[in-house]
Amino acid sequence: MSSVESHQEQLPHSDPTPSPNSCSSFELIDMDTSSLYEPVSPHWFYCKIIDSKETWIPFNSEDSQLLEEAYGSGKDCNGRVVPTDGGRYDVHLGERMRYAVYWDELASEVRRCTWFYKGDKDNKYVPYPESFSQVLEETYMLAVTLDEWKKKLESPNREIIILHNPKLMVHYQPVAGSDEWGSTPTEQGRPRTVKRGVENISVDIHCGEPLQIDHLVFVVHGIGPACDLRFRSIVQCVNDFRSVSLNLLQTHFKKAQENQQIGRVEFLPVNWHSPLHSTGVDVDLQRITLPSINRLRHFTNDTILDVFFYNSPTYCQTIVDTVASEMNRIYTLFLQRNPDFKGGVSIAGHSLGSLILFDILTNQKDSLGDIDSEKDLPNIVKDQGDTPTLEEDLKKLQLSEFFSIFEKEKVDKEALALCTDKDLQEMGVPLGPRRKILNYFRTRKISMGINRPTLQSDSGVNVSNIPKESDFCSSSDGTGNNDYLDVGIGQVSVKYPRLIYKPEIFFAFGSPIGMFLTVRGLKRIDPNYKFPTCKGFFNIYHPFDPVAYRIEPMVVPGVEFEPMLIPHHKGRKRMHLELREGLTRMSMDLKNNLLGSLRMAWKSFTRAQYPALQASETAEETEAEPESSSEKPSDINTEETSVAVKEVPPINVGMLNGGQRIDYVLQEKPIESFNEYLFALQSHLCYWESEDTVLLVLKEIYQTQGIFLDQPLQ
Repeated sequence: MSSVESHQEQLPHSDPTPSPNSCSSFELIDMDTSSLYEPVSPHWFYCKIIDSKETWIPFNSEDSQLLEEAYGSGKDCNGRVVPTDGGRYDVHLGERMRYAVYWDELASEVRRCTWFYKGDKDNKYVPYPESFSQVLEETYMLAVTLDEWKKKLESPNREIIILHNPKLMVHYQPVAGSDEWGSTPTEQGRPRTVKRGVENISVDIHCGEPLQIDHLVFVVHGIGPACDLRFRSIVQCVNDFRSVSLNLLQTHFKKAQENQQIGRVEFLPVNWHSPLHSTGVDVDLQRITLPSINRLRHFTNDTILDVFFYNSPTYCQTIVDTVASEMNRIYTLFLQRNPDFKGGVSIAGHSLGSLILFDILTNQKDSLGDIDSEKDLPNIVKDQGDTPTLEEDLKKLQLSEFFSIFEKEKVDKEALALCTDKDLQEMGVPLGPRRKILNYFRTRKISMGINRPTLQSDSGVNVSNIPKESDFCSSSDGTGNNDYLDVGIGQVSVKYPRLIYKPEIFFAFGSPIGMFLTVRGLKRIDPNYKFPTCKGFFNIYHPFDPVAYRIEPMVVPGVEFEPMLIPHHKGRKRMHLELREGLTRMSMDLKNNLLGSLRMAWKSFTRAQYPALQASETAEETEAEPESSSEKPSDINTEETSVAVKEVPPINVGMLNGGQRIDYVLQEKPIESFNEYLFALQSHLCYWESEDTVLLVLKEIYQTQGIFLDQPLQ
């Protein structure tokens, strides 16, 4: 430090800002010397508040170049707006602020950065303000050109920056009372490193995203505002999901990318928690919440109660309206910002979010003929039973003359669906029309498979009959009465909004759909049932996820079979699973060989000793032995053979996923297999960074476009 002090004693204390005289002297410098100076390459950064601390994050290289081109275009920057991050954020160049496009988020400060200093408590570099960076650059230019160093500058915050030489530049923070004690900069604490240019600091700058968007996926979160163990929001978790997908496209769809067949899949989050809790319900809950264990009760009010809200007629309506209107709003805005988009749309839900989407999809219309005229009305709320009207239905059945009778009795479509043959007879409807009407409504219910509830008690809670094994199967007695039990999906009676698009695929992550349907009284799903507007349905879960439930046993209740195992993204099973299956197979072989050798030994003891017959008898045994050895062990232990040989017969799980399998299970990690309970909560929140999950989503999405993986995963 003594050498540094001696250098500082020689430094002038005047303002080192270049003067006009110095600039004129710069013109007299030899050209060979001036060529040593090269202008710094700027890079654009934005500031995020992470853990109550400012963190400066670089834009990707393409976005930074776009911002720099807009900055250097010579036009007025006040009105310039530059889309960044794949169009999810807009940078207002004049304000130097970054705004989210599709969701609510605090605006971030933006800087054109050229000079940096090392932070106080970490090794991350912090950019200087643009105005002071310009002063630093001008001072550096003079120092290099004139070869005169030991330059000292004072920042607006009274921080001291000393340029010793091109490789040694330091920054000193001011100390309170330094003027009173007359201390020098070297006595003001440990110096920080100063760097010029982003290429000299350790920071990850990613490449830009492909401009072409092939598919749009809306992601709906589950209970609470936090979506993982780090208490991050749905926006941050979907950012991880998107980043993983971009990496997997480069590794598993490389040929399609090189042939410019694909671009990328855009994932956009849908937040319904904030609008729900902005209704004033939190204030009402706070008044009745006990003061003890305050943090736990606050966590319960903020998260777990979302499940009870969804089972409430009042707040369930708020939730489904929020989810559907948000997806419609974002979709409309997305089309406005991407007018050339021709791809499809899929939806994904995590935890309770998947149940919300399931109910919305179940209650969509099966005909979207007039969808184009309603794109400008994304928030419109319609009930599936509202159209066609009763008069139109009767006209279709050529029974229009009976409309006046039903109108007089104040019988609408829902009331007519509940009428029995005797009720229609009392209203004066002849036998033939009665049969037509009863058959029409019975067929309509069966074709829907899963219907909305039609009965509602005075308290607003859905009332339905106790389901039987014959649910979702047509049934009628000889009198023509409709005995079909319309238990529906057991949800409270709400009006489900209409989506302004047809989703291609519905992905459910860690979903409790099966449990909720069972609790609502539904015992099975009609194998012929499918969503009215959505072709695909994948129920993806981790084997240790405590919230996840299967769907396929509700479609095929009489058959026990394993879910589909999701392949590892590197094209193999995890080592501990292969080892486990290998040991199981080896134990089976040992047991079969042991039983076979015991039978051979027993027969050799009990065989009659006739040498003339022994050869022929041995030949008969060798022909019969393989048959017995293949049949006997299966009789002894059928469970072990089912473990060793999976999914031998093809399994038909209905049309909910277009005839494909529905349940897909992830492979647990080796450390997770040691203690299932320890990793239970983590398993429910693992999907955002799971390469296997993301790859399955990408594979199914691109298959709809006729694009497949470079190498099929086994």
